[in-house]
Amino acid sequence: MSPIPATVFARLSVDLGERSYPIIIGDHLLTDVELFRGIPGQRIAVVTNTVVAPLYLERLSATLNAAGKQCIPIVLPDGEEEKNVTNLMAIFTALLEQKCDRKTTLLALGGGVIGDMTGFAAATYMRGVPFVQVPTTLLAQVDSSVGGKTAINHPLGKNMIGAFYQPQWVFADTDTLATLPDRELSAGLAEVIKHGAIIDIEFFEWLERNIYALRARDREALAYAIRRSCEIKAEVVRQDERESGLRAILNFGHTFGHAIEAGLGYGEWLHGEAVGCGMTMAADLSVRLGYLSASEQARLQSLIKAAGLPTVAPDLGELRWLDLMEVDKKNEGGQIKFILLKPLGSTSITAVPADQLSATLHACTRA
Repeated sequence: MSPIPATVFARLSVDLGERSYPIIIGDHLLTDVELFRGIPGQRIAVVTNTVVAPLYLERLSATLNAAGKQCIPIVLPDGEEEKNVTNLMAIFTALLEQKCDRKTTLLALGGGVIGDMTGFAAATYMRGVPFVQVPTTLLAQVDSSVGGKTAINHPLGKNMIGAFYQPQWVFADTDTLATLPDRELSAGLAEVIKHGAIIDIEFFEWLERNIYALRARDREALAYAIRRSCEIKAEVVRQDERESGLRAILNFGHTFGHAIEAGLGYGEWLHGEAVGCGMTMAADLSVRLGYLSASEQARLQSLIKAAGLPTVAPDLGELRWLDLMEVDKKNEGGQIKFILLKPLGSTSITAVPADQLSATLHACTRA
């Protein structure tokens, strides 16, 4: 049986001068030989995990072979808890054993964990080799595959060890979302909602109207949500690649969310679940500071609930919350910085009074 022809929904660009790269969004891209013929290198080290490999590795390998490439598979354990130095070293070991050189391309086939680790490996193996993103989860397609943030986790903090290193291509194949569990789909919707909440109120309103179509995996709705999210992120990255200012707004909900992930243990909550809950906490704090109306807060919380995400945080204890949030890349001079809504559709980056933060922690961790 011949493979189903690829359908390209959108071609975008992340404009970074000589390091600009395309984002291709479409169906059945994994079987498009001509697309993969264009990626750099003849030897392609495909880094994936034990969940994605049985689904898509053989298909991608056949496409790469047809494109005249040699596929070197590297299969890692699955899970956020596996985004660590041990598995980073496993990538390096496989590359060295295969005598991979500077013209070998690393290709990330998987979700955000695989993308982050593969990118960090590409940034540091032989001081930098080509890197391609093939995200297979909604969260990775709308967020983590775009922008060049790469990292591993440390027990004391999420994504604290990494590098800015841009891919040369991003292929977002929406066909891979058909095998995504419902919980993972909801986790990806958190990052989609985030983009509307921080910068595009019209997109947020579209999400309010279409959230159930997205959860039902409506093809057109998903294609639009992925495209608009990538457009928003690409524009922010174009203006502030290394997060010296504007790009920090993309961390809305993440200060609380990362604390949840680290506090519970990586993998207990999915990243998107923690971010979704973190956004409700940031919205509560925004209301307390007079930045956001109660009605806008209610709209955001309603949308997060409709996406199938948690809105009540685990009770880590106030001291533990503060300890975890103090390990955050946005912080300066010992002050915890938060991305807050001012109002819905725009943001403010600020330190907050201790009593207001305490009030949010108590309010948002009560069932």
